Amino acid sequence: MATASLDALRAELRDLAEPAVRAQQVRVLSPADDDQLLGVRVPKLRQLARAYRALTLDDVDVLLHSRVHEERFAGLLMLAERVRSTRGADRKALADFYLARTECVGNWDLVDGSAHVVLGPWLLDDPSHLEGVLDELAASAWLWDRRIAVLSTLALIRDGQFQPTFRLVLALRQDPEPLIHKALGWMLREIGRRDEPLMVHFLDQHLAELPRITVRYATERLSPGERARFVKRRPRPHPRVSP
Repeated sequence: MATASLDALRAELRDLAEPAVRAQQVRVLSPADDDQLLGVRVPKLRQLARAYRALTLDDVDVLLHSRVHEERFAGLLMLAERVRSTRGADRKALADFYLARTECVGNWDLVDGSAHVVLGPWLLDDPSHLEGVLDELAASAWLWDRRIAVLSTLALIRDGQFQPTFRLVLALRQDPEPLIHKALGWMLREIGRRDEPLMVHFLDQHLAELPRITVRYATERLSPGERARFVKRRPRPHPRVSP
């Protein structure tokens, strides 16, 4: 049964709904048929997550299993609030809670708003699980598990740890989903913000293997001449020949 605070949160979400925002969400998120969009702006969701951070983990679980997109997003942001204020075994328990519910993290905005702030801090705390967790997620048939693997390394990148991202770029370079190619390029670009020579060296080594869109995303912050060097060198895929 929903608690009074959970009911209050749901009521506030509906009060904050904007039809124009919902129309934009429909365009950019391509939601599943059973995904209900209200049209609440992300900054408002973050404010609510902070205001309702005292909700129980059972309430968060209810939100994560909701068909209302913003309820799931709010639940993930509340989980992130908990992670920020915990350490050790409690943080591991929250990471396990998240990993057991990745089927609820079913769109790119949900992944991008949660992976690096829920899973990432635990991976920093306990690097002994790093390769195993990331490799398992990267091998998943669920697109969003694979994107979670990639986006969670943003926490590592911000800590100066780049090799886990490089490993995933090579492991997922042949992924069939453009959303993975874009995420790989985004994380390479984040590495380049901190160590551009290292990122450029990685591209020089692996350029022929990487998806074109990954290269484009990765090189967005390079000088125009340097960026053109990589984009022009990247071979175009051969067109398929019908049998």
